[in-house]
This record gives sequence, structure tokens and C-alpha cells, in this order.
Amino acid sequence: MAGPFSTSSGGKPAASRTPRRRAREFALQGLYQWHLSANDEASIEAHLSDTEDFEKADREFFAHLLHGVLAQHKVLEGQLQGCLDRPFGELSPVEACVLLAGAFELANYPQTPYRVIINESIELAKGFGGTDGHKYVNGVLDKLAARLRPAEFEAKRTVRHRAR
Repeated sequence: MAGPFSTSSGGKPAASRTPRRRAREFALQGLYQWHLSANDEASIEAHLSDTEDFEKADREFFAHLLHGVLAQHKVLEGQLQGCLDRPFGELSPVEACVLLAGAFELANYPQTPYRVIINESIELAKGFGGTDGHKYVNGVLDKLAARLRPAEFEAKRTVRHRAR
């Protein structure tokens, strides 16, 4: 696929990428395809499953992420909009897809600490997005985490404040 996904490394050596990281990368590629061409889920998944290194990804997590974001994208866009400084439609395609995936994980994977989700999203934005897109992703998802996971967010903030 041309564009920001000409490499699947995301800037990381292949050995350091976990199956979940790979699943997030492939889900991002699928969301990008959907965002730009409105391809259907089945064709996106079929295309990606034929991609090099797909067998090293967490296939179940990939499928949950891709299908979940596509099923909930309108709700996720609404949740994100309150944290954005511009209309969702004005975001770069990569940032929009990273934010949708991060928002989906924040809302649907409470067992994953919000900082892990934000850090993974930052890495995706660094690997595939624009120069400073990762900073924007960080700020937006941090605001969203405070809304979606107030107890976890406040507990983490209290710990950071005490450490100072």
C-alpha cells in the first residue's frame, strides 16, 4: 500500500514488536484503507491477512480493533470531538485513524492501562504520521482518558503529584 504504510515496521526493529503492537499496526493500516477508500471490512481484512508478517500479529486483537472501530466510529468521533481543537474531518487520515483506535481501546479495554494505550498510539503516530502528530495524539487521548477513565486517570495523577 502506498503512503505512510510503505513499511510495516513503524520505525521499530522487527524483533522488538510484540504481537499486540503488530495487531495495532495492521488495524491502523486497515482503518487507513477504510478512511481513504471506504473499502468494506472483509476486503480490508483479506488484503491485510496476505501481508508479510501478519501471522506474527495477535489476530484476535486485530479483528476486535478493526471491526470494533468500524462499528463504533461515529460514537468514537463524537467522544473525540470534545477533545479536539478542530473538526474531526480536518485531521490527517493517519492521526484520525490512530485516535479512533486509541479511543476504542480506552472505551473497550479497561484491563489495559490507559497510559499503555496512549503510549502505543503515540508510537503508531510517530511511525506512520506526520512530524509532530504524535504530540497531538498524546494530548487528545490524555484528555479523553480523563473523561472515559476518571478514577484511573486521577489515581495516576495523584501518584505523579506525590512523587514530585
